[in-house]
Amino acid sequence: MSDERALLPPSFPALAALDVFTSVVELGSLGLAAERHGISQPSVSVRMRNLERQLGVELLDRHARGSTPTPEGLVVAEWADTILRAAHQLDAGLTALKAQRVGRLRIAASYTIAEYLLPGWLGRLLSEYPDDAISLDVANSTHVIERLENGDADLGFVETPLELDGMNESVVGHDDLIAVVSPRHPWAGRDDVKIDDLANTPLVMREEGSGTREAFSAALRSAGLAEPRSVLELGSTSAVRSAVMNGNSPTVVSRLAVAAELDRGQLVEVAVQGLDITRRLRAVWPEGRALPRSATTLLAELDVGSSLT
Repeated sequence: MSDERALLPPSFPALAALDVFTSVVELGSLGLAAERHGISQPSVSVRMRNLERQLGVELLDRHARGSTPTPEGLVVAEWADTILRAAHQLDAGLTALKAQRVGRLRIAASYTIAEYLLPGWLGRLLSEYPDDAISLDVANSTHVIERLENGDADLGFVETPLELDGMNESVVGHDDLIAVVSPRHPWAGRDDVKIDDLANTPLVMREEGSGTREAFSAALRSAGLAEPRSVLELGSTSAVRSAVMNGNSPTVVSRLAVAAELDRGQLVEVAVQGLDITRRLRAVWPEGRALPRSATTLLAELDVGSSLT
């Protein structure tokens, strides 16, 4: 048997054509696929005809309501998806290599970590490596994971309690979630508020996908209670904090995020019976993808696995 690697035939389809084809299968429409890829619908149609000609297989049934894959098209789409995942992994790896070469680190972090912990961490890193460049993208935990999966970030920091498939992770600290109210709220100073009361009270909440909300929801489910009720949903911790200080509704929030307001008496912690949420703060990055040198240095500086509280 020859040890030479088999070569792809000249007729093997281009990745771009396979990418468009899988979009047509997913979206069920040439027009929607064209919109996703930023090209015209006639261009998509031509590419699909050329792809079918290259492969010698009819891939799509075209009709007035859209385009659906033929049985053969479904098989080809599954194979193509495997090839495209590998191509995206290659592209992400090349991006990471380029970032490592120029000393650039792309971080995506959830709000609490980005606002209260990362500034100090990154300040120490840059004092050691002043020629490095760091970009920080702040988003909720769900969007942090999406950026990592899409190759738009090298390293992420999340607060979500959810298990993360396909991700390496290291615990970089812990954080408590507590209930807080304004000093004018009837719960201020009480010690008989129960978690059932909290679950049945409309709250100021972070948006779905945030680590804070997911951790609180998980705690309610563990107690056999329903999902939290929201009177107001906001996209940042600072907005939640301000709304509670100036309104009449409680919230459940990171202790880190309200430490200063608690010290100044602008917010009051409510010791809710049955509410005990300590969450792990995690550094995460995709499996099989090498971290830039600055990322490994940062994790070493954090003495990964220790508590920051």
